[in-house]
Amino acid sequence: MATSLTLAQWLDLFGHFALLSLLAIGGAITTAPDMHRYLVHQNGWITDAQFTSSIALSQAAPGPNVLFVALLGWNVGLNAGGGTLDGWLAWTLAQLGVAVTMVAILLPSSVLSYAASRWAHRHRERHGVRAFKAGMAPIVIALLIATGWLLISSNNQPARDWPLWLLMALTTLVVWRTRVHLLLLIGTGGALGAAGLV
Repeated sequence: MATSLTLAQWLDLFGHFALLSLLAIGGAITTAPDMHRYLVHQNGWITDAQFTSSIALSQAAPGPNVLFVALLGWNVGLNAGGGTLDGWLAWTLAQLGVAVTMVAILLPSSVLSYAASRWAHRHRERHGVRAFKAGMAPIVIALLIATGWLLISSNNQPARDWPLWLLMALTTLVVWRTRVHLLLLIGTGGALGAAGLV
């Protein structure tokens, strides 16, 4: 998939991810549905497969959850340069894509988090601060469910994907009702996927 990005489009990418940074309550993964809409549907800078692969690869790799943003930026830049076979320009633009998306997703939320946490710590006994913290939990859960829904429904073949839906429901139930370690659940899902069962 080859696309070319103008300077204005690179700045738009930075601005969009900077805005998403401020909405990333619960982590950058909660903004994945809007990233998908923006990168795949609205601009066509990456494919649906590149998007879901970026999330899957980053979640399987050790390290911070936000790595998927770097992979999305890498794919945008690589596609802007014409793909992996188009030489140094493609690789340079891929690195630019990583830098643009990562700085945009990290900088605004880091500054906001620093300032807000200092303020909230000074005023931690206020009723409004405690209510805000309690009210954020359902929002984070809803955003995570939206991300899961996006990743599962990317094939748009619900009749064929029923094992995937079943696995999602069972995993949700196990997380909700037991203390089974999440890495065990991720490993089980990966093994079922490698075996071709989901």
